[in-house]
Amino acid sequence: MINVLIVEDDFRIAEIHQSLLESIDGIKVVGKALRAEESWSFIETHKVDLLLVDVYMPDQLGIDLVIELKKKYSHLDYIMITAARDTNLLERSLKAGVFYYLIKPVELEKLREVIELYKTQKEIMLSNEFVDQKMVDLVFRISSTESKSNEYLPKGINELTLSKVLEIVKSLPDGTTAEEMGERLGASRTTARRYMEHLVSTGKMKAELEYGIVGRPERKYFHQ
Repeated sequence: MINVLIVEDDFRIAEIHQSLLESIDGIKVVGKALRAEESWSFIETHKVDLLLVDVYMPDQLGIDLVIELKKKYSHLDYIMITAARDTNLLERSLKAGVFYYLIKPVELEKLREVIELYKTQKEIMLSNEFVDQKMVDLVFRISSTESKSNEYLPKGINELTLSKVLEIVKSLPDGTTAEEMGERLGASRTTARRYMEHLVSTGKMKAELEYGIVGRPERKYFHQ
């Protein structure tokens, strides 16, 4: 479970973002801070993994908050959200090591995509004891070919999760169901099915109906 703290002074936006985040498997919003100062006391008393931080807070710039927090809490990750078009803020955020930078008004589907990307990167890091170049490329998304292919993926599908699904199914000669794949991904059966059906449509996987003990057909997926 990834615990998220929303640092946003507009409570309406905070509630919208909370609603979206809580619809994503493996994500839990543990709190909302309306001021930068509130985030300090919250982090001291709660387990937090990721912060969604608005740049313009009433008591402090969000990027300044991130830089200060990183000195004491090195394990925290950050996604910056701002209405600003200031290149300097983007540059400072990149140098501070934020995971992503979103421009308001934030499209909810884009926020979902970024959170899914964050989840996938965490899963890759946790599921691999040793590092190879393929893993590094997946984590940093530095391949121009991969970036280009991402532009043509349907909504709700991101390249990292897609690669992980394909890697898993390659290791399962007897195939897998959507429910089984969901358990391996730490995602819902619906999410797993969406990714596998996409891979079926591209010819990288195939699906067959298998009948269980009670005769009810079950869709099973295999590497093609």
